[in-house]
Amino acid sequence: MRRLVLATKNPGKVVEIEDILRSLPIEIVAISAYKDIPEIEENGETFEDNAAHKALATAKATGEVALADDSGLEVDALRGAPGVRSARFAGEDLPRGRERDRANYEKLLSLLKDVEDAERTARFRCVVAIADPYGKVRMSEGVCEGKIAFTPCGCGGFGYDPIFIPHGHTRSFAAMPQDVKNAMSHRARALKAALPLIAEFFQLLR
Repeated sequence: MRRLVLATKNPGKVVEIEDILRSLPIEIVAISAYKDIPEIEENGETFEDNAAHKALATAKATGEVALADDSGLEVDALRGAPGVRSARFAGEDLPRGRERDRANYEKLLSLLKDVEDAERTARFRCVVAIADPYGKVRMSEGVCEGKIAFTPCGCGGFGYDPIFIPHGHTRSFAAMPQDVKNAMSHRARALKAALPLIAEFFQLLR
């Protein structure tokens, strides 16, 4: 079976991507299944830069078609911050995982402590890049509008999910069942837009 390598070691993201792409007749594996592949730096100025760089580096390192995404939270009251620095908002040296997630959203909540509900508008933005070992890259994008809660709620998801309430809902992403979140999330929208691109790479459209 043909293989698509996910350029992420984030287990929550792997589960989410696998769920959204489950209709494709391909094997989906995380980059952690490969040994001796160095960490890929995310030092681009845009989501597009980071997604394309990760996808290309992973494709060349594994010899397989690779998928990478870069996403972040854009808060209007903070002029679009944290944006491309969402994963490193509270500091570069924090270990990945729940500890870093909590530090990031607690810093954000602190910065917004005096901001009224109507001014707490925000959006999650995701760019997905698919690349092959020969340098071909295609990209798609997804956006989910919403607002920032005053306190974290829910234990699901990852990242800023406990404090992001999507438009038209009263619960945070972290308080929703996974399938409900996956029907509307920025990553789900970007991945659904990427389905024909992935099919093109694997010639599944024939």
